[in-house]
Amino acid sequence: MADSPTERRDRLDQPRDPRRALRPVRRVGYDSDRFGRFAETFARYMGTARFLAWMTGFIIVWVVWNVPYGPDRPRWDEYPFIFLTLMLSLQASYAAPLILLAQNRQEARDRVQQEQDRRADAQSHADMEFLAREVASLRLGLGEVATRDFIRSELRDLTQDLRQATADEQD
Repeated sequence: MADSPTERRDRLDQPRDPRRALRPVRRVGYDSDRFGRFAETFARYMGTARFLAWMTGFIIVWVVWNVPYGPDRPRWDEYPFIFLTLMLSLQASYAAPLILLAQNRQEARDRVQQEQDRRADAQSHADMEFLAREVASLRLGLGEVATRDFIRSELRDLTQDLRQATADEQD
């Protein structure tokens, strides 16, 4: 006897039809750029002397407060430093991915900047080659242009030829 669809849904030995969702899954939306900026700010703060000073002060206060001097002294941590270790581990487990995210974002920005620098360098190189060709063509063109000294020498030669020709005519 074949199972009806309602009976099949209730059976655990049968896989569910993946196309049919009993409840639509809500995806939590977040702004990845805003989260990335938060991660960069967090990573930037964790690399400061202020953060190290506050963290050192917090740990010193925790240690001094929780050192077992006597049985009636109130403490936060009944088992000395286990909760402190847990908190530091939790802080490190959140800090490491945030720092990595900030580094990845910086690496992506560096990649974009390097690509822009490469393009600008290629454009500058092309411009310099064009200007070098233009200067070379100007030099070649100037080599064929008559200079002032050349024109003077030609005019002197012509005036001498004219004087000699007029002197020969008069004789």
